[in-house]
Amino acid sequence: MTIGADLAETTAGIDLLYRAATGAGSVLNAEGLIPVAVARVKQRELRDWAEADAALDVLLERIGRENEDPLRAGWLTEMALSLKSLVAMFSGRRIGFAQRLADQLRVDPHPVSEQRLDVERAKLRAALDEMGYRSNDLAEDVSAWETDRTVPTDQVLAVLADYQAEARRRCEALVLDIGDDWLKPEGVTERPYAAYCDYPGRRVWLNLDFRYTHSDLKHLATHEAFPGHLVHLARREALVREGNMPLEGAQVVTCSASSALFEGIADNGIELLEWDETPEDAAGLALQRVRSALRCNASWMVCENGKSLDEAVEATAGPAFQDHLTTRRRLDFVKHELRAPFLFAYWCGDEAVRIFRERARDADRRFVVETLFDQMHTPKTLLAALPRDLAQGV
Repeated sequence: MTIGADLAETTAGIDLLYRAATGAGSVLNAEGLIPVAVARVKQRELRDWAEADAALDVLLERIGRENEDPLRAGWLTEMALSLKSLVAMFSGRRIGFAQRLADQLRVDPHPVSEQRLDVERAKLRAALDEMGYRSNDLAEDVSAWETDRTVPTDQVLAVLADYQAEARRRCEALVLDIGDDWLKPEGVTERPYAAYCDYPGRRVWLNLDFRYTHSDLKHLATHEAFPGHLVHLARREALVREGNMPLEGAQVVTCSASSALFEGIADNGIELLEWDETPEDAAGLALQRVRSALRCNASWMVCENGKSLDEAVEATAGPAFQDHLTTRRRLDFVKHELRAPFLFAYWCGDEAVRIFRERARDADRRFVVETLFDQMHTPKTLLAALPRDLAQGV
């Protein structure tokens, strides 16, 4: 058995154990550890968590012994270690939040600094100034701009579809043509997300409990569909089917070493399509990143520092330029054991892909696309994939 098939079957067996232990009592529990698989994978029969851990130890020994490609060995090692940490947690071991970030998501286990936030706030301020929102009160100007650009609830699905159509057209120039594949926008309520890519059903579920600006819908069109999750999964499905991607590429594994890049590629969608053309685009991207970073810091407050969710909401709402109810709803993940660190997958993945893009800006476009979409990576292995002459800087 190839290592890729071994990893995939072991992961599927762990998913089966996890589902048996948690049941399907909520939307997030029902997704299990593997919410989507784009190829059939045999589930390894594992009696318990001890047997799952032992299987991963055997896999890690094989990786070190059999794999000559350091990039692939690095990815496989990080994924196997990520699963070992998840298995330890599922078996009842107490693992701190920072340790989960490092071991499971394989990302930097620290809150986002004020210095990094200030970079995005400065971009937001400059873009609002250019659009004529110049009260000198950033919160007031963000509110005025978002109010002016809010899409009426009865129009959001149609506007989202229009943005998706343009994004699909632009994907062709990115060497990411997947034909006439499509996600149909559908409205839902009372969900722990703003939008969700239902890849098997070819739907994008939009949570109508939130309000959306044009910038929000443009972001979601690229994140969920083109060139985000729909394109990424369709590409992986085709590559696995053709034998050009190892079998573990068929699985989306929640809160694992694969999560940051899965979300980061999607969050860089507008820039990958070179669709960041106006001051409104600049404002939307900066505001998206400010809010993403602050959600990370709120989850850190609750899960690492022991603050209450009420305290985190109070500390986050104002700086995020959002009301308390919206802020609380956007922090729903922190209440779920498996998903609690997941907000860091968005921010850290976004940062990793952004840095990769900037360092590879003079590289061949096909290299950038194939590295991101056709290979499995963590933030660490993605930067290691850069040619030596591009690996420094930024």
